[in-house]
Amino acid sequence: MVVVEAVGWIGSAVLIVSLLQTRVMRFRVLNLSASAVLVFYNAVLGVWPMVAMNAVLVGINLFFIVRLVRQRHDARVYDAVPIAPQEPFLRHLLHRHADDIATFNPDLRGRDLDDVATSAEHAFLVSSGDEVVGVVLTRRGADAQEQQVVLDYVLPAYRDFTPGEFVFRLDGPFAALGTRRVVASPGMAASERYLEVVGFRADGDRRVLDLGGRTGG
Repeated sequence: MVVVEAVGWIGSAVLIVSLLQTRVMRFRVLNLSASAVLVFYNAVLGVWPMVAMNAVLVGINLFFIVRLVRQRHDARVYDAVPIAPQEPFLRHLLHRHADDIATFNPDLRGRDLDDVATSAEHAFLVSSGDEVVGVVLTRRGADAQEQQVVLDYVLPAYRDFTPGEFVFRLDGPFAALGTRRVVASPGMAASERYLEVVGFRADGDRRVLDLGGRTGG
């Protein structure tokens, strides 16, 4: 009985932790885990209303997890919207998340984000529905066909996904600009997995995305 009670406490603890999550996927996975544990716990005790409630929560979480996984690379779910680097809303977004941006982009730590935005030639907001989920800033690179990423930032709720990929797709906004090559920022270079998913490759000490030879999908 002590073991069963411990299981109940663990399930309750995981449930509480899940409610503290800001990331959408992490919340769903932890909430699913807690609900599954509590189904077992309440079934052992014969508390059937709680078994039924947690079983329904397991089903709900599974539904949303499957949908999130299916949509993570779906261009119909995400939009890359061009925005002028000097737009007040963009500046507001950067300042609102300044500390988080500095955490994931140490090369920008201590820099005025207004100056960072001003240095950009192009800016894109990545949205899902009516919600902004990320921002990408770039400036001209070695030539007119190359863009250097200044900032590729994803808001905390969507950090388990790769919304920035929708800016770098063959059929994305850079293709319309005539860009053939995108060079990763130092902040992006810190995440090899992200670069691999988006399609960047090593080129000396740089990470480069060749848009000219890519195919959409």
